[in-house]
Amino acid sequence: MRLSRPLSALLATVAAAASVVGITLATNSAQAAPAAAKPLPARVFAPYFEAWTGENPATLSAASGAKYLTMAFIQTASKGSCTALWNGDTSMPIGSTFAADIAKIRAAGGDVIPSFGGYTADTTNTELADSCTDVNKIAAEYERLVTTYDISRIDLDIEADSLDNTAGVDRRNKAIKIVKDWAKANGRTVQFSYTLPTTTTSLADNGKALLRNAVTNNAEIDVVNLMTFDYYDNAGTHKMAEDTKTAAQGLVNYLASLYPSKTQAQLWGMVGITEMIGVDDFGPAETFTTADAPTVLAWAQQKGINTLSFWALQRDNGSCAGGQAADNCSGIQQDLYYFSKQFQQFTGGTTNPSDDFSLSANPTSVSVDPGNTATSTISTAVTSGNAQTVTLSAGAAQGGVTAAVSPGSVTAGGTATVTFTASAGATPGTYTFTVTGAAASGSHTATVSVKVNGTQPGNDYSVTLNPASVSVDPGKTTTSTVTTAVTNGSAQTITLSVPKTQGGVTLSVNPTTVTAGGTATVTATAAANATAGSYDFAIGASAPSGKKSATLTVKVNTSTPPGGSVTNGDFESGSLSPWTAATGTAVVNSGAHGGTYALSVAATNSSTGEAAQAITLQPNTAYTLKAWLKGTYAFIGVRGGATASIWASPSDWQQVSLPFTTGANGAVTIYVHGWYGLGTVFADDFTVTQGTAKVAKLATK
Repeated sequence: MRLSRPLSALLATVAAAASVVGITLATNSAQAAPAAAKPLPARVFAPYFEAWTGENPATLSAASGAKYLTMAFIQTASKGSCTALWNGDTSMPIGSTFAADIAKIRAAGGDVIPSFGGYTADTTNTELADSCTDVNKIAAEYERLVTTYDISRIDLDIEADSLDNTAGVDRRNKAIKIVKDWAKANGRTVQFSYTLPTTTTSLADNGKALLRNAVTNNAEIDVVNLMTFDYYDNAGTHKMAEDTKTAAQGLVNYLASLYPSKTQAQLWGMVGITEMIGVDDFGPAETFTTADAPTVLAWAQQKGINTLSFWALQRDNGSCAGGQAADNCSGIQQDLYYFSKQFQQFTGGTTNPSDDFSLSANPTSVSVDPGNTATSTISTAVTSGNAQTVTLSAGAAQGGVTAAVSPGSVTAGGTATVTFTASAGATPGTYTFTVTGAAASGSHTATVSVKVNGTQPGNDYSVTLNPASVSVDPGKTTTSTVTTAVTNGSAQTITLSVPKTQGGVTLSVNPTTVTAGGTATVTATAAANATAGSYDFAIGASAPSGKKSATLTVKVNTSTPPGGSVTNGDFESGSLSPWTAATGTAVVNSGAHGGTYALSVAATNSSTGEAAQAITLQPNTAYTLKAWLKGTYAFIGVRGGATASIWASPSDWQQVSLPFTTGANGAVTIYVHGWYGLGTVFADDFTVTQGTAKVAKLATK
């Protein structure tokens, strides 16, 4: 999980104390492109692509419809280096890494925006201008990127420590000025965008200082891209679309003071917006919903901003609905690539805020029997200005019901018919379809509720699992057979589903549909760092006669890391030994996460209350330290043969994971502590397991 990023001054102090472990993946190497790049559209949608995952950006671009991608991230391999690398990985140099993929994206009519920085780089002094102290070498790396990939824009994701590194800020802006002058002298157009954190009303002071420094250095900044999420202001449930609007208005007000000769239209043309779709790092109180997307799209089109983006393309799916922020899913119920399909309308086009239209449905609710159809009339009207062409769409199929709009476009003032077709096997229930009308001025929506009538009580079935309980070692798989049977009437088509991941255990079912009487196989895969314990998974079955489920219990066996482990990690001995601890830190017999005892870490104004234990593991081996934490700014970490730390501030018990790699002798010291003056934190159930999860501590917006 990502390290939270509030905008408070306290975080800046704490973050400086914590080191971040970056894990990168390898690909291939490089060559230069000779010709000047084609400029980006005046208005572009370019979601962030997580470049460390090993996925193919061209494939995801084609699948999602997002023609333009912001490629995250480029950084140095270590502090002091002046060589830019994808993900800071020496096996991913600037050159043929992603070159073939970028060529495919361009052949399909799109392009890419490479992005420097990100949270990992910005907190480990591996952001290029933080790492390299030679302005000319920084500029040379930017120029090498431009000529190698033939790009027309560079994004600079600057946050956390990098925002407060005034020397790095000054070097970066001086390098931008050099590159801009070089580009003009060589007949090139090179744009620079700054991606910066924001409050709900404007940039924080350090973001404003960065832009003032750019003006002082005559560094021409083309786009200021706000990360409109991760506010961490504990202000209750946020209205994320409205927060986007107020944050952007605050930015434009500030830009007006820096560039007094620019018109309002020109200032709005410098604005970029990056949302974090679904649940952001703060949690459900900051959730960018599917309903927020058309609102932000219409506003962005009306204001004439330059760039619309989100973090991240690999998250644009609903595979972990109801979950927390993750790098591979949004945490909310959504169609695959819903946000990409909404926002791709932003690219190109011109705004015409004087024209607008309305959209309505009549009736707004219909009912339909399986095997039949129902209709609703979609009416449009001109509400201001002139009539525009309105393109209509009705969303993906639900429960065996499909929706089609005819005609697919009308002139505002015209009508269309949306037809809902329920298949013979449609699942009884009520489904809400959103009809979207998009025009040059923006988009509007209307909803129609579709009820599929009745059940099929004459038919019924059963579903069982054999075995109903399985065990698996970390890094291994196991299976169970799903057996269905006809219990009444005729055989139906049964759709099978598996729930979300628990404790590092992921389920899959094959095939996903069977005819009653058939079987399928459920495969349980335990990650190498799966948490030992038993997990109950409800295997779902859905047919026209109704829904059923069967429970599979998966036990993950304990994995003890060769070469040593944590002693008294659960404190159930009732004493500290062999831990050593600062005065006041002690084992207590109340409020434990598991068992009877837990560790109370007494942070005071003069002490972090640290407790530590020296352990010996296998040398030069990857491990993961895990612990359950509770309280404000609770840290765990390792030092000695490895250096890494992470923190969390949960109000209730939360498990935190920290990957690290041992050195030549395998000896490390693990530790836990609070923070000065922030009070007591609690810790329990420490473990060390061999292997690491894919962790990417990125800015991510």
